[in-house]
Amino acid sequence: MQKTLVSVQAQLVDRDSWVRLARRVEATGYDALLTADHPGTSASPFVALAAAALVTERIKLGSYVSHAGVREPLLLASDVATLDVLSAGRARLGLGAGHTPVEWEMVGSRRPDVAGRVRRFLAVAEACRALLAGEQVTTNSPELRARHAQLTGPRPVQEVVPLVVGGGNTALLRWAGKNADVVALSGLGRTLADGHSHETRWSEADIDRQVEAVTQGAEGRVQPPDVEALVQVVEVTDDLEGAAERLAATFGTTPAEVLDSPYVWVGTVAEIADAIARHDQRWGITRYVVREPHLKAADLVLAHLRSRQSR
Repeated sequence: MQKTLVSVQAQLVDRDSWVRLARRVEATGYDALLTADHPGTSASPFVALAAAALVTERIKLGSYVSHAGVREPLLLASDVATLDVLSAGRARLGLGAGHTPVEWEMVGSRRPDVAGRVRRFLAVAEACRALLAGEQVTTNSPELRARHAQLTGPRPVQEVVPLVVGGGNTALLRWAGKNADVVALSGLGRTLADGHSHETRWSEADIDRQVEAVTQGAEGRVQPPDVEALVQVVEVTDDLEGAAERLAATFGTTPAEVLDSPYVWVGTVAEIADAIARHDQRWGITRYVVREPHLKAADLVLAHLRSRQSR
């Protein structure tokens, strides 16, 4: 079994707590500190991550994930390159197609349909990769326009900045399988009427379909991408069945899906570790992202995983 890597997604609230969190994430042994990228409703990810870079030495740093629908490639690539310089080569580029209608509205645009969002994502992702590699980008399409765009400074420290792709669309996942370093699965389905919430897609069939799309895209690659899951809840408890029933009611799914899903860590630390091993065997999921509110419970799981993997 491949070593399991666990990262933390968090939001900046104030300077002191953010600095403490960054140091704690590093000292505890997490792989990365990540921030959401929701313009207007959350802190600027790259400013926050740059601050974290200056008080840490090891952890990776990245947005989780940036919104290709409203982010321009040159500006995004410049932010990532600057973060890579400040962190001495620890930046990651996280990118997704976006889902929240208000974020398009606030920049004077309208959210495209699914196919349009995927086309925009592909155009932005290709442009960002080219810019970070030192190439010049000129394109003129309905999805993206750029003329002689190029990063002349600062250039990234890393020869290749790792690309993390988040999403569930089949075409997007196939592209990610071919091009990304990490494919992040969230278990989130159709955006609901409030524009922020989602249906859950936690069934084994849904995960099978998504992983198969990644596998198809990765055909022929010497090193396929790692597969990562976003953990919505971490609950360490001796009452596995009772917790599963309660969480199923909360998330509108079934207890069986809660127990089989990589998107929930529930049970004793040993039961959670066993579930993580099953997810690796079935789906090749070797990376997880936990959210800051669940950090105390996640610390226990991480310690158990590290102990088990060191034997």
